[in-house]
Amino acid sequence: MSSPQERAHARPRRALALAALLVALAAAGCLVEEEREAGPAPPFTLPDLDGKEVSLAQFAGRTVVVDFWATWCEPCKQQIPVLNQFHRDHPEVTVLGVAVDAGGREAVAPFAREHGIAYPVLLGSESLARAYGVPGFPALVVVDPGGRLDSLHLGVITPEELEEAAAQAGKAR
Repeated sequence: MSSPQERAHARPRRALALAALLVALAAAGCLVEEEREAGPAPPFTLPDLDGKEVSLAQFAGRTVVVDFWATWCEPCKQQIPVLNQFHRDHPEVTVLGVAVDAGGREAVAPFAREHGIAYPVLLGSESLARAYGVPGFPALVVVDPGGRLDSLHLGVITPEELEEAAAQAGKAR
């Protein structure tokens, strides 16, 4: 059995180990999907990489997957192939990438080309992400055909999770 002095020295080490584990999980994008209260999605009109204005309202009546990401976010890169495949397999669902980089088009356009992003990339901001309830990146929001927030997935999403989230958009739960 350990002495009270040994136990007192072990507490800070355990707390430090727990903190390190939580930081590692957050950095890896290992977070969970949340069901959202089906309130209206905050409207937006943002420029795409060609300067064309794209509005969420353009996609009324469709399920929209909005991926909030940044070029400096390592887990965001892991999500690109999943979203590219989903975009190809589900033309009935709109996929939009919203880059929150302060560097704007100059930072985002080369990154999008280099990583082969196949879906539209819009130039957004962290304040827009916060309006959607996004606390970090990557974060994926599903907007149902009625324009309501349906779900929020924090961290890297799997193909199966994305399929399920899109399929459930707008359905009573």
